[in-house]
Amino acid sequence: MAGVNERVKAMTMVKHWNSEEEMLCDMRAEGFHPFHYTYPPGTVFRPHTHDHDKIAAVIEGTFRIIMGGEEVILKTGDGVFVPEGALHSAEVIGNEPVISVDAPRR
Repeated sequence: MAGVNERVKAMTMVKHWNSEEEMLCDMRAEGFHPFHYTYPPGTVFRPHTHDHDKIAAVIEGTFRIIMGGEEVILKTGDGVFVPEGALHSAEVIGNEPVISVDAPRR
C-alpha cells in the first residue's frame, strides 16, 4: 500500500465537473458525503490533517490548496482528493467568497 506522501502526489490532480449536480452525484456514488460551506475573502485554513479521506471542491470562487508540497488552484467546478492523514492547507483567493463542497468519506 502506498504511503500518504505517495498518495498525495498522485491525487493532487484537479478533477473538473460540468455542473454541481454532476459533482454531487459523483461524490455520493464514490461514498463521499458532501456538505456546502461559504467562506469569505481572506479565509485561511492553516496546515492540518483529517482522520478520513475527503474531496474539497468549489461551486463558486477561487480556492488555493497546498498538499504534499504541491499547490493547486480550484475554480468553479474543480475539486481535489485529500487522503486521510495528508497535511494540507487552504485559502480563499481574491475578493469574492468561495462556496465549497467538503465531502468526507467515513
